Amino acid sequence: MDEARFGLKSWHRRRWCPKGVRPPWVVEDRYEWFWLYAAVEPSTGESCFWFLPRLDGQCFEIFLHEVRTAFAQEQVVLVVDNHSSHTSQRVNWPAGMSPLPLPSYSPELSPIEQLFKQLRARLANQVFENLEVLERALGEALRPYWEEPTQLQRLTAYPWWIKGLAFIQTFP
Repeated sequence: MDEARFGLKSWHRRRWCPKGVRPPWVVEDRYEWFWLYAAVEPSTGESCFWFLPRLDGQCFEIFLHEVRTAFAQEQVVLVVDNHSSHTSQRVNWPAGMSPLPLPSYSPELSPIEQLFKQLRARLANQVFENLEVLERALGEALRPYWEEPTQLQRLTAYPWWIKGLAFIQTFP
């Protein structure tokens, strides 16, 4: 589980142009964004996504309750980074959920980062009129993952995570 900020100011990716021609870049100077909260079960590709306005304990708690609802019958262990909203004592974790913190400064260990990388590449070099248009574009970019969870499974099922899940499931 992790969050990523998506906004009107887009990411630039390399573009091909004829030699001697500067690539055209459309730039947006307005700074508006929202956060995509995402949780993926790597062994099945089941997921939960939520657009929220901020990255703080209150929004994180809202997302935790949505994940609890989506995975109501299961014990949920969320792999989280050390962001202050994840480690805050004020966040009330729902029953049946617990955090598994990653070491500090190690985003490469979080499988969900691969999904964010794919989404950012898909939305790169675009300017969005407003946040609603961006939200629709992001929803369209997420649609293939909802319709075919095996795509998420391929992105996030690091072999060592799957072994770790199997190990955790041996405990009562």
